[in-house]
Amino acid sequence: MAEKEYDIVIVGGGPGGLTAGLYGSRANMKTVLIEKYMPGGQIANTEEVEDYPGFEHISGSELAMKMTEHAKKFGLEIVSDEVTEVYCDGDDRIVTTASGDIYRAKAVILSTGGSPNKLNVPGEQEFTGKGVSYCAICDGNFFKDQVIAMAGGGDAAVEEAMYLTKFGSKVIIIHRRDQLRAQKVIQDRAFRNPKLEFIWDTIIETVNGDDKVKSLGLKNVKTGEKSILDVGAIFVFIGFVPNSNIVRETLDKDAGGYILTNSHMQTSVKGIYACGDVRAQLVRQITNAVGDGTTAAMASEKYIESLHDKSS
Repeated sequence: MAEKEYDIVIVGGGPGGLTAGLYGSRANMKTVLIEKYMPGGQIANTEEVEDYPGFEHISGSELAMKMTEHAKKFGLEIVSDEVTEVYCDGDDRIVTTASGDIYRAKAVILSTGGSPNKLNVPGEQEFTGKGVSYCAICDGNFFKDQVIAMAGGGDAAVEEAMYLTKFGSKVIIIHRRDQLRAQKVIQDRAFRNPKLEFIWDTIIETVNGDDKVKSLGLKNVKTGEKSILDVGAIFVFIGFVPNSNIVRETLDKDAGGYILTNSHMQTSVKGIYACGDVRAQLVRQITNAVGDGTTAAMASEKYIESLHDKSS
């Protein structure tokens, strides 16, 4: 077990965390980023990115690599480990990891992201990025003039399905109940949309295809009847779970478990900041996370300077 001292510890290596690492290191703050997988977060598993300014088309893994190398150029240290807990010790913030290391810093930036709920059916993992998607804004444009399916019936699912009608020849919402859970005003808009269709009382049992999604295996939960639906893509919006529970102190969160911050990305605990998908905000895009990471790093620098002024 080793204890290491830094100015800033960043938890999570998505776009927000990497950007925070770039700005923190560039400001001559001793900065470390701890990521249990490969740096890049969810974009590292995204086949194509075409909505990040400056890149008309780039693979997610290449963009993640470019971000990582850029941050390392300014001196960011990247450690492969799993963070188990973050807590306060006076003016210090302590980060512990699965390997037993302890990181002591004046500021911690949480870039822990979250995970979309999965269908957990055969073919879903195999075709992720090949017709299975969890982000309509990211991937809708790839399925122009195709039949698109949407799994879910809440606000996000219905709103994203309406967004997808800009691209698909039609969009079919598949819901396990006989009515939507979305707010009535959203439902009314959906029912008026001529490109939206609905399949009720139905679950998806399989995702089928060859090199990409070609169809879905469906089952009616009331009758037990099974059927095949030909589609070019399936978007899954059945919830998203933010990774927001590693801080020992109680952070203010919204009803969905997303961390609430002020305009400086500071959480309800001083010296702890949050950026990217784990933070409560309107949309979750790479550009959001990058902006959050910039603000969190610069706010952390000013916070650390204030501690130095207080002690001098």
